[in-house]
Amino acid sequence: MSYISLSEEDKKEMLGKIGVGSIEELFKSIPEKLRLKKELNVPPPLREPELLQHFQSLAEENKYQEFLSFLGAGAYRHFIPSSVDYLSTRGEFLSPYTPYQPEISQGTLQTIFEFQTLICQLTGMEISNASLYDGASSVAEAVLMANRIIGRSKVILSSVLHPEYRATVRTYARNLGLIVEEVGYGREGTVSLEELKESLDEKTCAFVVQSPNFFGEIEDVSTVSELAHGMGALSVVVVTDPVSLGVLEAPGKLGADIVCGEGQALGMPLSFGGPSLGFMACAKQFLRQFPGRIAGETKDADGKKGYVLTLSTREQHIRRERATSNICTNQAWCALRATIFLECLGKRGLREMAWQNIQKAHFALEKMVAIGGIRQKFGGKFFNEFVVEFPQKYEDIQHELREKGIIGGLDLEKFYPELKNCALFCVTEVYKREDIERLEEALREILKKERGRGKND
Repeated sequence: MSYISLSEEDKKEMLGKIGVGSIEELFKSIPEKLRLKKELNVPPPLREPELLQHFQSLAEENKYQEFLSFLGAGAYRHFIPSSVDYLSTRGEFLSPYTPYQPEISQGTLQTIFEFQTLICQLTGMEISNASLYDGASSVAEAVLMANRIIGRSKVILSSVLHPEYRATVRTYARNLGLIVEEVGYGREGTVSLEELKESLDEKTCAFVVQSPNFFGEIEDVSTVSELAHGMGALSVVVVTDPVSLGVLEAPGKLGADIVCGEGQALGMPLSFGGPSLGFMACAKQFLRQFPGRIAGETKDADGKKGYVLTLSTREQHIRRERATSNICTNQAWCALRATIFLECLGKRGLREMAWQNIQKAHFALEKMVAIGGIRQKFGGKFFNEFVVEFPQKYEDIQHELREKGIIGGLDLEKFYPELKNCALFCVTEVYKREDIERLEEALREILKKERGRGKND
């Protein structure tokens, strides 16, 4: 067995080492009324075959239905080559701990170095760290980084930055004296340049914009970066689906100073919400304020290529007051999967995947709008997500779609009260024509039935 519990002799030895006579004495600081005075009400132990049978019987009680889902909003279903699962679960990759000893961690350090290289190529930036927790925390870390670099106390967020990312930034900033403001969106579903110009001032350290944004619309990164720079602030660009960078220009080439976001789309399955990984890249001049850690390539005493941890500005490595972050892990295994995913696809493969996302999402929108009663809410350019407006309450439509085995788009009224009857739909390369036509037919039936009810009323 992989786990062997302590014997009574082991327990006595441990208690003796710390100068305690018994378990009861060890826990005497816990008030009597809070202590459990009886054995836990759990069944007796089972042999392994019986245990497996028990869990199988529990699993059979689950009601499972294969749903066709059109949800996106920061978590995306993409094709994952079988080689990603096979290679990432090899013992050499799956079992090692963090590479503090480079002489025995060359493979792990090399994959981290390659991950950083790939992120730099995708984002158009000069340096990348070894990944962060997730997209939300990467944005918050970018804001804190901008505050350290510029030395100003105000940060401006686009209101079409992912709502949960905005909430995370506010949580981080709450006790640090940072002022967080938001600018709204215009008719095209992209950030309002007029509002941005009014909000930017000499107190601003950064403007944070997502592209493609939460509505799926592609932002004018070049223009918003110029506006931020005009006030001496940094431009922070967030990407929640980096597959889009297979066809979109790299933010670093459009004026971004920091590029961060969510890497789940790069070889990580949805897995009911995790785990995932955050990524961050920036200009080389900001190296000393970069959170997390960086793996570098060097040469050993014999002149052979080797890999080391070049920079670790984390609290656990240096004095707390000099640390740039309390990030204590780099989601190494998830970053490994992203590395294998990108290297399996290559430039042409990623471009083809991204192009299929565009084609299929636009095809789905055309099919939905052709039904009648459904209209595209924003008219800008989009990647694989789009917002549509329905003629009646979307919550009712969503319920009926689920009755037909379809999870529709995200109801936007929860995050944007002004967008009543609107939903965000996502279509990636894994969807077939039959899937999209199934959605079309289901919506056609639902709206026809609703119109019939309206006439009877």
